[in-house]
Amino acid sequence: MYDLVDYRNGDVKMVPTRNGFGEGLVEAGGRDRNVLGICADLSESTRFEAFKKAYPKQYVEIGVSEQLLVAMAGGLASVGKIPWIASYAMFNPGRSWEQVRTIMALNETNVKIAGAHAGVSVGPDGATHQAIEDIAIMRVIPNMTVVVPCDAAQTKKATLALTERWGPVYLRFGREKSAVVTTAATSFEIGKAQTFREGSDVAIVACGILVYNALMAAEKLARDHGIECRVVNNHTIKPMDEEAVVDAARTCGTVVTVEEHQRHAGMGSRVAEILAARQPVPIEFVGVDDRFGQSGDPFELVEYYGMGVDAIVAAARRAQERKK
Repeated sequence: MYDLVDYRNGDVKMVPTRNGFGEGLVEAGGRDRNVLGICADLSESTRFEAFKKAYPKQYVEIGVSEQLLVAMAGGLASVGKIPWIASYAMFNPGRSWEQVRTIMALNETNVKIAGAHAGVSVGPDGATHQAIEDIAIMRVIPNMTVVVPCDAAQTKKATLALTERWGPVYLRFGREKSAVVTTAATSFEIGKAQTFREGSDVAIVACGILVYNALMAAEKLARDHGIECRVVNNHTIKPMDEEAVVDAARTCGTVVTVEEHQRHAGMGSRVAEILAARQPVPIEFVGVDDRFGQSGDPFELVEYYGMGVDAIVAAARRAQERKK
């Protein structure tokens, strides 16, 4: 088990995950002056502002040119720099995917992508800015590490860990304030999933800000239905912690995956691939069901697209019945 705040009464601190990236980058830049920040005209939105002010000689602004963002970073990485490049996830890696594939991954350059404003919780910006396909397009690329932390505190730790990890990486985080469930003492390791709640009836495997919804759903299932759920924070999509996924499925006999992403080809699909090969069990998938997003209140959109607490409860009950 891991150190968590007492989230059960719903009284938790709300902080955007992007804030954790900004804090982590400032710390990383102080540790190593080879760390660079390169941004495509979104320094405030992506939380590059503090880094820009602290280390102006380590910051580059190139304007709206996401493909050049990757190309420039690849060149700088080839001479020993550690560039973090940031934009909205819909534009980088969305718009720059071919450059990400060829310059970053094929050539194994030490470039780090910060994909901000991911998921429908971007809110009013609408479908054009809501990346709900990015896990799919990034996890399929060879040599790519993909991390989706659960809260702002973990995003800071992930930023620091990924800075020190050699090779191309994709860090995905959001815009809106979201629940902070971990603490400064909560450990974090790339590729090591975390069991945040024990249970033996249903395993809920979640990533990103919906880990909090998964925890709240687990409490509701225990209270109202007598179903005890294991909740796994599956923050590393690639390389995924296969042993943690298999152990959860073996112990509970059924799995629910939860992600702020299309149900197809994302984190849940990778879980299904692992279990199909090693531990076949009934699986239910919580995510966006083959639709585009739309403008709206961030939390209303999460509910509308079937990723709220009640949707996870319903999926867990279906999974439990399928196991029987």
